[in-house]
Amino acid sequence: MAPCISMFLVTVVLCARSIAADLSPNYYSSTCPKALDTVQAAVVAAVKKETRMGASLLRLHFHDCFVNGCDGSILLDDNLTFTGEKTAIPNVNSVRGFDVVDDIKSKVEKVCLGVVSCADILALAARDSVVMLGGPSWEVPLGRRDSTTANRSTANTNIPPPTSNLSTLITSFSNKGLSVNDLVALSGSHTIGLARCTSFRSRIYNDSNIDATFADKLQTKCPMVGRNNTLACLDVATPKVFDNCYFRNLLSEKGLLHSDQELMNKSSTSSRVNKYVSEPSAFFKDFAKAMVKMGKIKPLIGNEGQIRLNCRKVN
Repeated sequence: MAPCISMFLVTVVLCARSIAADLSPNYYSSTCPKALDTVQAAVVAAVKKETRMGASLLRLHFHDCFVNGCDGSILLDDNLTFTGEKTAIPNVNSVRGFDVVDDIKSKVEKVCLGVVSCADILALAARDSVVMLGGPSWEVPLGRRDSTTANRSTANTNIPPPTSNLSTLITSFSNKGLSVNDLVALSGSHTIGLARCTSFRSRIYNDSNIDATFADKLQTKCPMVGRNNTLACLDVATPKVFDNCYFRNLLSEKGLLHSDQELMNKSSTSSRVNKYVSEPSAFFKDFAKAMVKMGKIKPLIGNEGQIRLNCRKVN
């Protein structure tokens, strides 16, 4: 099998024609010209310290956008008014990187106080993490504002679990204005990062469309009972590099999550998987486009919401 390909130099420039027309890559050019460089430097330092953090920051942006839009709500701690999203089933003991976001925010606040939203920091950190690990770059439309509330129950229902079948995934993404092609491209984010035993246990013991040797090896790490927090790489081949190996793994039935391998169950998605195996540059281009599209899900703009001074709590 040919080696997986990482397109380190691909840069996809994508701009603002979308439902969130008020967002712009140049939003902070006059109000906080050092914002993007400040976020990038902090992300680079965090990922150098712990490679896994790149995947964690990318995932934070996804889990934020899928719950009431890209509004930074996932970062809010519980308070007397609401129970936040951090303890929702898809997030508890799983989503991470909050301390890194706090660090980025504090650095940005030193550059320009009360200007850059936490929601925009998540969008920028996701892009910078992907680039840091060898993936494509894109212009991030900016100008989101921060939510003043969070919704645990919506997080429980809107973020598709790793046990999802293909129909559920397609519906979930469609509900957010994302196409089947966006689903496949964004699933490629699983070319980096780790998952807990609880996320893949059912697959390695119950699924038939899984490589037997792959399943046996995982079963030694993840027994049928216990060791719930044992981690395994989402991409068995190159887990620390953003490349197209995730899609190659699906061809050999080595997708870690049930929801991953489901992409091979319908021609509309399996054909796209095959395309990304043979054309890694197409994956990079489509992933960048889909990230821009996802980042425009129901943003708060204008006078909506606020610019939080502390990403964990409302002003």
